[in-house]
Amino acid sequence: METTTGSGVSPYQPLFKGLVVIPFPLYLLISFLGFIIFVYILLEIHIIDDIFSGFRGNYVSLTVDSSSDLYREVVSKCHLLHGRYMSTPWLCSPHLQTILLHLLVKTHNFRYERELFITSDGGTIALDWLMSFDESRFQVNGDNTVAKVVPLVIVIPGLTSDSDSPYIKHIAYNMAKHGWNVVISNHRGLGGVPLTRIYVKCLGANLLVKYLGEDGANVPIVGAASICNPWDILMGDRFFGRGLMQRFYSRVLANALKDVARLHRVVYARIADWEGIEKARSVGEFNKYTGRITGNFETVDTFHRWASSVRLLTNIKVPLVCINAIDDPVCTHEAIPYDECRMNKNIVLATTQHGGHNAFFEGMSGKNLWWVRVIEEYFSVLHSISLMNKNTGTTASNTHKYGKA
Repeated sequence: METTTGSGVSPYQPLFKGLVVIPFPLYLLISFLGFIIFVYILLEIHIIDDIFSGFRGNYVSLTVDSSSDLYREVVSKCHLLHGRYMSTPWLCSPHLQTILLHLLVKTHNFRYERELFITSDGGTIALDWLMSFDESRFQVNGDNTVAKVVPLVIVIPGLTSDSDSPYIKHIAYNMAKHGWNVVISNHRGLGGVPLTRIYVKCLGANLLVKYLGEDGANVPIVGAASICNPWDILMGDRFFGRGLMQRFYSRVLANALKDVARLHRVVYARIADWEGIEKARSVGEFNKYTGRITGNFETVDTFHRWASSVRLLTNIKVPLVCINAIDDPVCTHEAIPYDECRMNKNIVLATTQHGGHNAFFEGMSGKNLWWVRVIEEYFSVLHSISLMNKNTGTTASNTHKYGKA
C-alpha cells in the first residue's frame, strides 16, 4: 500500500531547508574541527594526557628480577630508570617523534677512521672509530689518548642506518663526551660499505639481542643495551598491515631497503629475486624476495620466526637493558616479552608510555634523546661495580666492551 503525506511534500524537504539556512562559515568550522579530531587520532597525539599529568610525564615501568645482582648492584643505582619520561610538549605524538627524528636530533661534526673487515663468509663490514669532535676540548681515540679511554662502546645502527645517521651520531657524541671510546659497526652494503656477499637481514637491536642469545656466555662483551627492539618479527610483519600509519612506515622502510638493493643490484640479482624486490611494497614482501631466498627458508614466516630475537632471551648471560615505548608506531608493544625478561636475571626491561621509535625526545628544545642519557648512566654504573668482573671472570681490564643497538 502506498503512503503519502497529506500535502504531497517530501518529509526530507524541511531538513534540506534547515541545512540551507545554516551559515557557510559554520560548515567550515565543523569541517575544521572534524579535521583536527581526525589528525589528533591518526597521529596519536597525547597533549591532553600531558596536561592532566602536569607535564611531568609517566614513570618508567621496570620488568626485572628484583632479587638479582643486576638489579641490586646496577639498576637500583640508575636514577633515570626510576624516574619519569616526559616527551617534548610540541612533539606529543609517537609519529611526530619518529618521523622528525633525523631532522631534529642534535648532531656534531665527527671525524671517523674506518677499518674494513672481511667476514668468514666473504662479506664486508666497516668499523668507524670516532676520532675527534668539532669541540676542541673533546679528543678520543687519538694517538695520545687511546690508552686512557676505557671502555669501548660498539654501536650497531638500525635497519637502514649507518654511522652518519643523526641519532647514531648523537649517541656516539654523548658516550664519547663522558669518556667512552666509540666505534660504529656499519652493516654490509650500508654507509658506503661494499656488498661482497648478501646476508640474511637481521639488524639493529634485534641483531644484537639475537647474537647475545645465540652465543650465551661466550660473547666477548661486558654489557649491552637494546633500543626499540621489534622482538618478534613475524608479529611485527602482521602489525605493519593493520593501520594507515603502519602501512606508511612499512612502505617507507621497504623503499629504503630497495634503494640499498639498487646500489648493489649485481649481487642481489644473482642470488635473490630481483623482479620481486622491485615489486615489494612492504618490509615483509622485501624479505620474501631476499632473506627467505638467501637463507633457504620455505616461507617468509619461517624466516621471520628464525630472525626474531625473542626466542633466545632465556640464553642471555650478560647484563642487558632493553628500552621500548608502548606507543612505538614501528615495533608493536604486543611483542614486548615481559615474562621472558622477568625470568632472566640478566635482563632489565624499561618501558615508557610515549617515545615513538628510537626517539624519546625530551626538553623544550627537542634536541636531546632521553634514552641516550639512560644508556650512558646504565653503562657507567655497570662499568664501576664488581658485577662486571663476575661476569667476565677477570679482575682488571682496559678492553671492556659494551654493545648498543
